Amino acid sequence: MKTAIFPANKPLQHNSPLPLYHQIYQRLIQAINQGILKPGQRIPSIRTLSSELHVSRSTVESAYTRLLEEGYLEARGQAGTVVSPRLADTPSPPATQIFPVSDKTDLSLFDSAALTQPLTYQLGLPALDLFPRKLWNTLTAKQIRLQSRHMSYPQSAGYPPLRETIAAYLQLSRGINCTPQQVFITAGYRGALSLIGRAVLKQQDQVWLEDPCFPPSYHLLTQMSAEIVPVPVDQNGINVATGKTLAPNARFALITPAHQSPLGVTLSMARKQALLAWAEQNRALIIEDDYDSEFLYDHRRKPALASLSNNVLYIGTFSKVLTPALRLAYLVVPPNLLSHFNTTCHAWHDGCPLLQQAIVTDFMQEGHFSRHLRKMRAIYAKRRQMVIESLDQVFGSRFKFDIPIGGLHLLAKLAQHEDDAALAQQARKYGFGIAALSSRSLNADCGKGLLFGFANEPTPETALNHAKDLQKCLLQVTDASR
Repeated sequence: MKTAIFPANKPLQHNSPLPLYHQIYQRLIQAINQGILKPGQRIPSIRTLSSELHVSRSTVESAYTRLLEEGYLEARGQAGTVVSPRLADTPSPPATQIFPVSDKTDLSLFDSAALTQPLTYQLGLPALDLFPRKLWNTLTAKQIRLQSRHMSYPQSAGYPPLRETIAAYLQLSRGINCTPQQVFITAGYRGALSLIGRAVLKQQDQVWLEDPCFPPSYHLLTQMSAEIVPVPVDQNGINVATGKTLAPNARFALITPAHQSPLGVTLSMARKQALLAWAEQNRALIIEDDYDSEFLYDHRRKPALASLSNNVLYIGTFSKVLTPALRLAYLVVPPNLLSHFNTTCHAWHDGCPLLQQAIVTDFMQEGHFSRHLRKMRAIYAKRRQMVIESLDQVFGSRFKFDIPIGGLHLLAKLAQHEDDAALAQQARKYGFGIAALSSRSLNADCGKGLLFGFANEPTPETALNHAKDLQKCLLQVTDASR
């Protein structure tokens, strides 16, 4: 175990910005995916591994807890902890990799969006009951009837009318002055970030990543062999001064400025200016993940970072405003990088389904998109309040909510003595899709809390029943800790 996974010539890096438990976590995932640790195989106890690595037991326990949450490990009581036997059914990654990877993580193991049946309070989902199915069927039938060419192969950079429509939309809604040629259609957020990785990110490039963060961003950057520099987030957004201290010459900063994931804060104007100045001085690139800024309930949308600088790669998506099943997102590239992205796109990107792109184009050009957004903002504001009131009624002061300015999730803060990871793990067993705030942290102490998706709570009665059911299952963790 020690020589195969933690060899003497590759010790843990005690001076790295990445905490020790994350380094252990990464090594174990790599060992699982390389077949060094096999499904069903018992792993060393916390005491044994902490002794071997000369780290505290709590450090190893944090790594094991995260691996348990994400489905890599399975606890068997007195029989110990083993690599999950379910991984035997997971296809191995292909032999040829786009990136030299150090961590071949199967993202579906930790991403609840990969589940076939949505969970209660699941994060990342819009209201599935309010998708405009009848209108969508009409638009689909029209495209199939009139445009047989939309059944053919797509252009790698995207359907030109959709690129034009998105460019016009971003000019009005986000203040981004871009041409259609700067807009690339991708297969979701991950497709956009992967395209960036292939076009401009090199191995061992330093990347500032918000701490806490959106887990798929961390895993994708790890697969690209980037050197991740966790930068803490406070009430004003990413701490630029700390980032400059940790990695002043980083080449990228990946941020969610409009509605930070998961804390929900907005990047302040002072921090925006500091971030843009740093990028300009260091010829760095900011990756702006604008994943859900369409849904701001009490504030007007502020201009995107991409409207203020040519050092920004802007990512938007249709997953939150329509449905993640479309697998459509878009990437806006600065003019000076167009040649890099065009070359990469032609070489690596197969394009997104042309029929879906044509339907979304019609949906936007005929005014349905703007009407849908107005309707959903009002509904989500009501559902957000409904869920807060139901959880307040059931849990009282145990949950403390900082009401977010927008988005589709809530953060319920807990007292420091609470084990949010254990609570989330218990809830998952009973069909709840809540997540622990601590599991989103890379290095910083962001406190304890639970993250709730609220978009699919249709009525006050449903919300209250779900809150009561959640209380029953969480009582088991509370009672066990006494």
